[in-house]
Amino acid sequence: MAKVLIIGAGGVGQVVAHKCAQLANVFTDIVLASRNEEKCKRIAAQLKNNYGRTIKTVQVDADNVPELVALFNNIKPFMVINVALPYQDLTIMDACLETGVHYLDTANYEPLDTAKFEYKWQWAYQEKFKQAGLMALLGSGFDPGATNMFTAYIAKHYFDEIHHLDIIDVNGGDHGYPFATNFNPEINIREVTAECRHWEEDAFVTTAAMSTQQSFTCPDGVGTYNIYRMYHEELESLTKHFPSIKRAQFWMSFGDSYIKHLDVLGNVGMTGIEPIEFQGQQIVPIQFLKALLPDPSTLGSRTKGKTCIGCVVRGIKDGKEKTVYLYNIKDHQDCFGEVQSQAISYTTGVPAMIGAKMMIEGTWMKSGVWNMEQLDPDAFMADMNEYGLPWKVIEDPGFDLI
Repeated sequence: MAKVLIIGAGGVGQVVAHKCAQLANVFTDIVLASRNEEKCKRIAAQLKNNYGRTIKTVQVDADNVPELVALFNNIKPFMVINVALPYQDLTIMDACLETGVHYLDTANYEPLDTAKFEYKWQWAYQEKFKQAGLMALLGSGFDPGATNMFTAYIAKHYFDEIHHLDIIDVNGGDHGYPFATNFNPEINIREVTAECRHWEEDAFVTTAAMSTQQSFTCPDGVGTYNIYRMYHEELESLTKHFPSIKRAQFWMSFGDSYIKHLDVLGNVGMTGIEPIEFQGQQIVPIQFLKALLPDPSTLGSRTKGKTCIGCVVRGIKDGKEKTVYLYNIKDHQDCFGEVQSQAISYTTGVPAMIGAKMMIEGTWMKSGVWNMEQLDPDAFMADMNEYGLPWKVIEDPGFDLI
């Protein structure tokens, strides 16, 4: 039983707040903070209406360490669930160290001025957290997060050694807009337009963004989609912690309309992250574009279809090569019916709650900075089945992947 502080009141923050509120025996007190407290209050009203839970809401600037420290000292949480922007990971970690608060996030730190996803900045906090007797759990979302757990679970239960990993993220949902993103537009577009890197024989190989694609047919009737190879942060930690991996790739589905709009926006400079001068003001094009696009937290009621996210692992068991596919399918409208959110926010928010639950209950509590796959996956995987993200395993699925 513990008090938690959730920082971030976007689509994912809303899901985390709902899922924590559903477990009153674990999350006894909930505080929701954001730069925009009105968003927090709207979520608080949902929790009061749905579960009869009253939570506290506060305004905070997560870029400001002294402000964070003052807030942490005032409310004295057991841990922070950080679902703010990845740019703010380090300031929140600094505040946790100063106040003796445990830490969890769903995405690794990236500098505001460079679209570069690396764990080095957060891994550098290992000794600080260890010496402080605090735990920092990195990437407890879906990808990263559940995909790390899928890989660890498969490695533990199905293989003696894993050699090839393909993480495949398909969103078969349709929100009806010509162009919109299912999570923070700025983060989404920076991620998609960054150089692609995949792991090949002990090194990362760089290729142009979105330059490699293939077709993938999801199980259980979800459909067939074009998936594009791109870099994703869990590749860095998984290849580090499973050194037997010879090849690791991340794939994500995109519709033709999304690709077409993204190409045009990139060609005219609207996806740029460098400030430009406009009418005497400095503006960042991608931040201006974000202001024009639909807020992802508003897409839930209009998004139809399903997500299908999983890991295809090839390796050796008892001297023989085999392949295992572990995946989750989630219906967008089921998510909206439960927590007023679409499935992209849901599939990120539920693992954040479960990771926090693992820490509060002591299942995963140990000092230092940890990626998900460094911890035993079994209890987490059981909770995914329990709290809304059931998964299945297909052995030797017969996929023909690049």
